[in-house]
This record gives sequence, structure tokens and C-alpha cells, in this order.
Amino acid sequence: MPRIEPIPFEELPPAQKEFIEKGTSTREYRDPVPLQIMAYAHHEQAPDDGDRHPNFPDHLLGGTLLELLRIRSAQLGGCEPCMDSRKVDGATEDVVACMVDPALTGKLSIREQLALDYLETLANDHLSIGDETYKRLAEHFTTAEIVELGLTCGRMIGTHRFFHTLDTYGEADPAIQYDARQVGATWEDLHAREEV
Repeated sequence: MPRIEPIPFEELPPAQKEFIEKGTSTREYRDPVPLQIMAYAHHEQAPDDGDRHPNFPDHLLGGTLLELLRIRSAQLGGCEPCMDSRKVDGATEDVVACMVDPALTGKLSIREQLALDYLETLANDHLSIGDETYKRLAEHFTTAEIVELGLTCGRMIGTHRFFHTLDTYGEADPAIQYDARQVGATWEDLHAREEV
């Protein structure tokens, strides 16, 4: 059984049941269990708490927490543009300093500390995440928030690592030069256009 028990199929909303049934019948999804876990994070509306993040406006987690995760992920992945930008007022330089220097963690809430620890472990040693990690998270986060936390951290980590590989502030000529024909084009589209 997964560390987060999947929502029983019969408890899923009709639209999610239909989506899973269609996907499994066509073998688009071999196993519905991951979808039944991700269904925890399905919600009609984000909290109206005034703390929404511009990149994640419909997220259950607050904007300041998401911003701290975004910045720490950028630090871990070496994504300079993302390390330097601030999208939410609560991510002050004092608070951001806490993420790098554990001695300053008194400025972070327990939820922020746990979420940042989770992000860092997911980025650096995901195989060490086990039952105790999720039990500890469940003391301060709902299951829906934990699922959103995991999915969001995974996307952030990958995005920041990708942008680091692009050497955004590098001095050398680009390995791939700008070509207007390549914007929004597939390989097939581009070559079909060249043949005409």
C-alpha cells in the first residue's frame, strides 16, 4: 500500500472516475493508484486568505510558503534568475537567509521548516523519504496539501535544474541560436515547411 492511501475509487467525484476509467481502458494509465493519490489535491477553489502566489494562484498552500519553496529550489538547482526574483512580499531577505543558514531557522514557521526540509530531501536524497517523513508532514499539513507539496516540489526542482543547464547569465554565444520558425513548432512542422 502506498504511504498515502489512495482515495477509494467509489469515493472519487464522477468526473475523476470517468477520467480514470477512460485512461485505464485505453491503457493510457496502466495503474489508477497514482491518480487516486493525486485526487486529494483536486479542489474547486483555493483558500481566500489573501496569500496567493502569482505562479500558483489556485494552490492550497499559501503564497509565502510557495515562494520560499520556489527560491530554495532555485538555490539548490543553481537557477540564478529565480534565486534573485521575489514574487511574494512575505519572502523577505531575512526569511530567505534562513533557508540557507539553519542557525536562523527560528524565523521560519514549523510548516515552512518542514516543507523546506522536504524539498531539500526530495532534491538531494529522495530515497530516504519514508513513513516518518509523511507522518511528520501530516502533523502540520492536510493530505491534500502534502500531495500538492510533493507535486509542486517535483516540478520546481526539475524546472530550476533545467534553467541552470541553460547558463542563463553566461558570456558565451548560445549553443542554439534564435530562429523565429522554431517558436511553437514541432520537428515535423519545421521540416514540412522547409520542403514546401
